[in-house]
Amino acid sequence: MSELRWDPLKDNWTILSLGQGRRPQDFWQQHEAPPASFCPFCSGNESHTPAEIYAHRPGGSPPNHPGWQVRVIPNKVPVLGIEGELDNRAEGLYDRMNGIGAHELIIETPDHETQLADMTIEQMTEVLKAYRARLLDLRNDSRFRYIFIFKNCRVGTASRIRHSHSQLIAVPLIPPLVATELNSCREHFQRKERCLICDLIKQERKQKERIVSDDGAFLVYAPYASRFPFELMITPVEHKHDFAAQTDQQLKQLARTLRQSLQRIRTVLRDPPYSLILHSAPPVHSRWGRPDYWAMLPFNYHWHIELAPKLTRMTGFEWGSGFHINPTAPEEAADFLRRADINATVKHDS
Repeated sequence: MSELRWDPLKDNWTILSLGQGRRPQDFWQQHEAPPASFCPFCSGNESHTPAEIYAHRPGGSPPNHPGWQVRVIPNKVPVLGIEGELDNRAEGLYDRMNGIGAHELIIETPDHETQLADMTIEQMTEVLKAYRARLLDLRNDSRFRYIFIFKNCRVGTASRIRHSHSQLIAVPLIPPLVATELNSCREHFQRKERCLICDLIKQERKQKERIVSDDGAFLVYAPYASRFPFELMITPVEHKHDFAAQTDQQLKQLARTLRQSLQRIRTVLRDPPYSLILHSAPPVHSRWGRPDYWAMLPFNYHWHIELAPKLTRMTGFEWGSGFHINPTAPEEAADFLRRADINATVKHDS
């Protein structure tokens, strides 16, 4: 029998279509390697990209030359431009503003064939340090209300760019889904004087059935009302609202957890396309007429990463209703992932 489950963080309902009982092999997909072509992201092709904004160069090589391990560049075709003023204005009952923001590409490795799951802990830690560095830099711009870091692996337009990379988009307003999370966390804290995600962590650790891994520093679990089959939540066990405040050691521990999670997904689901999204605290810029708007943010918000294989397509019902339909119970998904032989996917180790 199917059932509906409510997620207090997302403030939405998911339909678990349990009668289908889809197992990992039901989602296996065929992957065709794209024909070989020139890749501007590869080492040696730096002159074919915009000048780098940030780079990790262990050997001290000059900017925009080979020798880098992680490299951040502006997107050649950004969805939002960094120059100009917002000019927020009304148009009758509508509102409009100029498309101001930032759009950057985080090239995670100079090697065209290496993916995140293949990296050493040290290599992945440097990718996470690049995330942190760009968040710290861009939050100084008062025009930006939220900075979104995400990765699409073989999803959408990213399917045409095989070289491993993440993206950053800074926007001049709080995205609606992020606003829902922030409001849910704020309201929970106002009622109970506790962090909502901390409460979710305690409940998941008590029930155990949806936990994939728990090393004491980071918890990986399948959300109770998972919107997608084999969706995962990765969150620090200790209350932390701001990813950019993580230390090098904490990022190294996260790198280990994230790599293992990606290896579990690759083993169980035969290397599916996936999306990864970092949810962290927004920049704390003062709001006109609301000077205390962000005062409780360090207490009520808790940063986390959402990781979801792309195994199903949205239907008209989902698009029109706002419901998600998930054919695999999160308890079953967690069990498959928990029992995965991750050593089968490890190419390098630290």
